[in-house]
Amino acid sequence: MRSAPILALLGANAVSETGNVLAFVAIPWFVLQTTGSAARTGLTGAAFLLAAVVAGVVGGPIVDRLGFKRTSIVSDLAGAITVALIPLFHLTIGLAFWQLLVLVFLGGFLDAPGHTARQSLVPDLAGRAGMRIERANSAFQGIQHASFLLGPPLAGVLIALLTPGNVLWIDAATFVFSAALVSALVPSVAPPSGGASELQRARGYLVELAEGITFIRRDRLVLWMFGIGVVANFLVLPLFAVVLPFYADETYGSAVNLGLMLGGFGGGALAGTVFYGAFGHLLPRRATLVAAIVLLGLPFWVLIATPSLGVTMGTLFVAGFGLGPPNPLTFSVLQERTPPRMLGRVLGAGVSLSMVAVPVGMVLCGYALEFFGLRLTLAGISGCYLAVGLLSFLSPALRELDKRQD
Repeated sequence: MRSAPILALLGANAVSETGNVLAFVAIPWFVLQTTGSAARTGLTGAAFLLAAVVAGVVGGPIVDRLGFKRTSIVSDLAGAITVALIPLFHLTIGLAFWQLLVLVFLGGFLDAPGHTARQSLVPDLAGRAGMRIERANSAFQGIQHASFLLGPPLAGVLIALLTPGNVLWIDAATFVFSAALVSALVPSVAPPSGGASELQRARGYLVELAEGITFIRRDRLVLWMFGIGVVANFLVLPLFAVVLPFYADETYGSAVNLGLMLGGFGGGALAGTVFYGAFGHLLPRRATLVAAIVLLGLPFWVLIATPSLGVTMGTLFVAGFGLGPPNPLTFSVLQERTPPRMLGRVLGAGVSLSMVAVPVGMVLCGYALEFFGLRLTLAGISGCYLAVGLLSFLSPALRELDKRQD
């Protein structure tokens, strides 16, 4: 019974993340089918990314004020409405492209606070269940990796059977189910002693927002962890969106092989997360983080040799395994060091700020492939990871990782 709330939260997050993946595949396909424009498809993706970044920064104080449970429920229900309006408008009054952009932006804007709220519930519910924080965060992050491993093939099958518009109805239903699960089985997290009166003081929203960002800036370990996140997202997301599709086309000439490559990476990330969940509490955090960064960067030297598909999948599995531990490790550290009353705004602002370099990374990767070629681009990505690993090893701030707070 003590484990029921954390299991319910993980189940709700699994359903919600699966819905996000369905939308990630179905909405671009819907745009291509209804407009025939790749440029408009790119604009749609940019609208969602921009919304998530903005919402994570400005929505943190709202998460703290509204409460984690309530924010998760409201976010899922609002997300269900915005997703459902896309096929509804298309089938009834018609859907102009600018209206689609607005709905996609609102969907991304409303989804980010819900994810932050569910992540913020983890430490309290894990404590009630007697579960180690590393294991709880590994389970939470593992669900995300599993959704990106299994969700795209599922979305492809559903689109083929039901059309993209009908898949969006299913997507909306997943958000409603997630909200119902949290509402029924996840308890509200009481504010810490003295927190309620502090939140009732006459301070403005902007003051609370600045407080979260100031906390990140002043805590050198937290700042370093988010800095590593900026570089990781700068390299990993363009790798998925630009480099690996180019690699698959140049080397194997098949979109099916691209799917297998991404599946190998996703399987490795899931395995790495499961491994950290089982053994993370026994491992030194600083050494684990540095080793994971190096393990993530080294395999790309194998890809430079353009090996067989099986070797490429195995290489990407190893790289994905290196991606597994850093996320649950980072969230465990943040949850330990951040005052509970500002956990929502710190997580929301930090995660969103770590995404700000992604659009730049995509543009640079595209130009790098065009001007320097595939091999030099892969070498550059690997070199960047190894440099981050070296800086992490030498950083005095990261020595605090092994000073765990009980």
